[in-house]
This record gives sequence, structure tokens and C-alpha cells, in this order.
Amino acid sequence: PGRAEAPELPFALAQADDYVVRVVAENATCTGTLIADDLVLTAHHCVAQRDISGEILEKDLEPEELRVELGGDYLPWGEVGVDAVVAPPCGHRAGVGDIAILVLERKLIGMTTLEPELDQAPQSGEEVHTVGFGRCSLTGEAIHRKPRPGGRVLKVKENRYTLEASICPGDSGGPALNDAGELVGVVSRSVMDGSERTVNLSEFTRLDAFRGLFANARAISDGASPAELPPVAGCPTR
Repeated sequence: PGRAEAPELPFALAQADDYVVRVVAENATCTGTLIADDLVLTAHHCVAQRDISGEILEKDLEPEELRVELGGDYLPWGEVGVDAVVAPPCGHRAGVGDIAILVLERKLIGMTTLEPELDQAPQSGEEVHTVGFGRCSLTGEAIHRKPRPGGRVLKVKENRYTLEASICPGDSGGPALNDAGELVGVVSRSVMDGSERTVNLSEFTRLDAFRGLFANARAISDGASPAELPPVAGCPTR
């Protein structure tokens, strides 16, 4: 049997931009994007295990250690658990492979989703901005979803690209959006100084470089076993 669909309520409370969600683990919070009614795109380092001192390990959290909060205000109007974590074998500490997809325990029928742009990477000079649940240390307000200033793409690499943007802790995993509102990347890492007004060099994961990840996540959502699926390409060979 397939996973259950969520009841109609409280999804009547959902807003158009509630495709941007908050990903919560025991020791970290991040941002994610609902790319299908049961799939959330985020950063790989957001779902990596940590040791007792907080050091990131090269191992993913178990799905039951994660939850996704719904709604953009100071308090969520709902939450959903995670059935599976789909990620490359690299990227636990950001860098190459800093991308993951969460298969949710139930379908969020009626929620707005944002389809990823998998056919091409952003071009140099293209305007990109972000949205996230991050909070910089000098910010007085409580955590809620906020749009962040971005800028023009400076350099496109094989798996990533860079631009200057405003990023706060907790924005990792959030959507990179172009001027047309298309989903063109995942927030990976940035130079931060405690102020959300600071625009610094930031790195984003390219979606088109990990097309196999999206195919695997959809297959698992449809009932396939992860053991049946090919490994995700895009990581450095050892």
C-alpha cells in the first residue's frame, strides 16, 4: 500500500509560498523546498549526523530523526515526518554533493510545490535570490520565513555556482530562485558575520548536475527500494 495522504485540514491554511519549508533535526535547522507533494529538496549537510561535539560525520541521519515544519510564520501550522533520505555519497560537510531530497511519510495534497529546473545551470550574470528560515545573531525578530537579497551569478563550476547574497544560519538548503521565480539551486554555504544586511560570497548547488538524485527520489516515492537504484553521479572519484 502507498503512503497515506494528509487530511484536508489544516492544509486550508496553506499560503502560496508555503512550498518553502523548515527542516528540523535534533542539532540543526535548515530550509527546504517542496518540489512535489511528498518530496522536499534541501542541503546534504542539513541531514548529516553529528558527533557529541557537533562535528559533522559522513553519515546521514535516520529518517525518523527529521521532521518538516509547514507554514512561514513564527509558529508552524503543521508538520510531517520523513520516510527516506536520498543523497549523494559526498556533500555531508557542504561542497560538492551538498544536496538531498527527503521523501515524506505522507503526501501534502493541496500544497503549492515548485518544480526544479534540471535542464540547465544558471548563467553568469543571471540574478538569483533566496528564501529561508535562517536567523542571524544580530537580528532581533524570531525565526520565520524571509526573502533574502541576492545578486548576479559570478562563477559557474561543474557542480556549483557562486554569487553574493545575504545568508543567515538556518537558510542552508533553501531555494535559489531566478527572476522568473524558477528553482535553480540549493543554498549550500556562505561567509556570514551575524548581520542579515551583509551580502557576502555564497555557494549554491546546481540542480542539473544531480538529475539522477531527483529520479531516485521519485522512484523511492513510488515504492522502489534504494538497493534497486543506481548510485547518484556527481561526486569526486576516489
